[in-house]
Amino acid sequence: MNIIEQLQWRYATKKFDDSHILSAEQLSTIKEAFNLTALSYGLQTLKLVIIADKVQREKLVSHSYGQRQVADASHLLVLCIQSEIDETDVNQHFDNIVEIRNTPEALLEPFKNQLKTTIDNMPKTKKLDWAIRQAYIALGNLMTVCAIEKIDSCPMEGFNPEAIDKVLQLNSKGLKSVLLLPVGKRAKDDMFADLKKVRKPLSQTIIEL
Repeated sequence: MNIIEQLQWRYATKKFDDSHILSAEQLSTIKEAFNLTALSYGLQTLKLVIIADKVQREKLVSHSYGQRQVADASHLLVLCIQSEIDETDVNQHFDNIVEIRNTPEALLEPFKNQLKTTIDNMPKTKKLDWAIRQAYIALGNLMTVCAIEKIDSCPMEGFNPEAIDKVLQLNSKGLKSVLLLPVGKRAKDDMFADLKKVRKPLSQTIIEL
């Protein structure tokens, strides 16, 4: 499979086939891809909420500026950050390192303590901003994987996070929504599907030194 051809095939799907449902295998690939996203320090302070229920998704359309992709796609992916990031996350990460790699704790202790200090000294607003940037990394990864798997997607910033959080009760889970990514199959009558991509030539976007 030619990855450039798949990226050419990909576009921000404006209209989904509301009868098409992704397979369990496709959903499994999406989950694994999210979990394998490269994130700062290896800390996974993100959560992916996957919503299949169309009735529940219909409630989100009005909070997404009427964008029907939210309800008509096969599934809606909601990329969330944790409301709080602290040394608990650091401890969990290093516990996983010890368990999975059998790395001696004494060897990890200096980096672990350094990371705890970094997190502790970081203002909450900076922590949230940092976590949001991680969510965008995950979004890019998911979009590329979807393109490879011929799964249509539409990255969305245009929604009311506070309203979405309330409907999905994310606050009770200690989460905040950051990005939406409806996934599924493009509708046959989506007029945007066959339009040529509009991009600057490489000579204007690439600088080689």
